[in-house]
Amino acid sequence: MAKEIERKYLVKLETWKPQGEGIHFKQGYLNAQKERVVRVRIEGAKAKLTIKGITTGVTRSEFEYAIPVEDAAILLDNLCEQPLIDKHRHRESHNGKTWEIDVFHGDNEGLVVAEIELASEDETIVLPEWVGEEVSSDPRYFNSNLLKHPFKNWTKA
Repeated sequence: MAKEIERKYLVKLETWKPQGEGIHFKQGYLNAQKERVVRVRIEGAKAKLTIKGITTGVTRSEFEYAIPVEDAAILLDNLCEQPLIDKHRHRESHNGKTWEIDVFHGDNEGLVVAEIELASEDETIVLPEWVGEEVSSDPRYFNSNLLKHPFKNWTKA
């Protein structure tokens, strides 16, 4: 069974600046429940269908399949829950690991989150200077929750 072990962090915008344009992502959900998520995503010129299980700690089952971009566009426009998640993803290397930094648009404008995939939950990582608070266990930051409770509606502390 495929597993995803991932940690999420807020990005300190005063110290991180994008290196390039990144890849445009448009994604939606055919099913977005706590127990399972079925996601359709167009990332640049590619498309994927992803099925994820419930998150335990920072680990969950994940199955991902390439699909035709044309099919993904139809699914996103006609079958996925609305609104869609719109973001640009940037990839940066730090201390031998690849970080994915998502800069959200639309209803989630202003949210920037960095993710890192790990080999195990207890793997030690060196955080870049632009990494802030860890939000791995906060379900508000799951993309599937951002469509139901977008960042623009969060009360600012």
